[in-house]
Amino acid sequence: MSFSDYASHDGLGLAELVSKGEVKASELAEEAIGRIEKHNPALNAVILKLYDLGRDMAKQPVEGPFKGVPFLLKDAFGDIAGYPTRLASRFRAETPAKEDAVLARRFKASGVTILGKTNVPEFTLLPTTESNLYGAAHNPWNPDHSTGGSSGGAAAAVAAGIVPLAHANDSGGSIRIPASSCGLVGLKPTRARTSLGPDYGDVLSGLCHEHVVTRTVRDCAAMLDCIHGNEPGDPYVAPPVKESFLEQTKRNPGKLRIAFSKTNPAGAKLHPDCVKGVESVAKQLADLGHEVTEAMPPLNPDEPGNLFLPLWAAWLSSEIELETARRGRGPKEDELEPLTRGLWEVGKTVSAAQYLL
Repeated sequence: MSFSDYASHDGLGLAELVSKGEVKASELAEEAIGRIEKHNPALNAVILKLYDLGRDMAKQPVEGPFKGVPFLLKDAFGDIAGYPTRLASRFRAETPAKEDAVLARRFKASGVTILGKTNVPEFTLLPTTESNLYGAAHNPWNPDHSTGGSSGGAAAAVAAGIVPLAHANDSGGSIRIPASSCGLVGLKPTRARTSLGPDYGDVLSGLCHEHVVTRTVRDCAAMLDCIHGNEPGDPYVAPPVKESFLEQTKRNPGKLRIAFSKTNPAGAKLHPDCVKGVESVAKQLADLGHEVTEAMPPLNPDEPGNLFLPLWAAWLSSEIELETARRGRGPKEDELEPLTRGLWEVGKTVSAAQYLL
């Protein structure tokens, strides 16, 4: 398979070629490995190479809609047995996970070949992907531009054609921001649509959702078909779906009610390029017959930040305290970035009442 052929297919397209016998999963794995080696020095998208694991997976007789498709896990909640998940923090020890996360098991069952883990900001805190541990990820459209975050490494790898889709997660924009920055499809699923088990029942009171970034809508829908569903122990569940997400993409949705905004939640104006893009999409949707309205949730300007910060800082504090218990010591001065340390201090002051409110 030539370079151009590989890049022209999405995940389902590559899987179809594997199923037809036109290409082997091992050949796709080698193509993706070659692309990592070629492009990663400039992009810094992949921070842990798992080539031996991927080559072994590509030899296994696995089925699934993404059979043989090269894939990357994010260095956050993408636990697979035998390998560390560090969340880009020097304080997180390189201790291998003892078991696969539910999500990783479902990714494997979908048929993908896992070849590495992708770059994130420390503890996934920022909407840009740059940490002292891993360094900055670079946007393949322009290496001087941000990939967005926190799934910036995943987005860079998909946008560069290294893999057709990659694991991502989202609490405050970590799927949607990199997808926007890198020109991809990025969906934050409904709360509890995917499970965080077995190590977590809940992250950030339900703000953290697991999924992927993709180049096509159908890959996004098909992978959600593979990974959705609750596990015993999950504290709450999403409403069941009556048909596959992929099938839903094939039918006319009818007339939808769609709202859009040209300001951020605090009411501040957006960059003119962003406004132009929003207006263009709003017009396309209206031309398709949908009811499109400019509207904003009725929040006070400071309300989003005041609600989000206690949750965000308290979660970070819990992660640092958990790692402290694992290691038997707290973080040294150089093991946390300044912003992380500051948010940790904020998190330690958040009361239970504040968090629940």
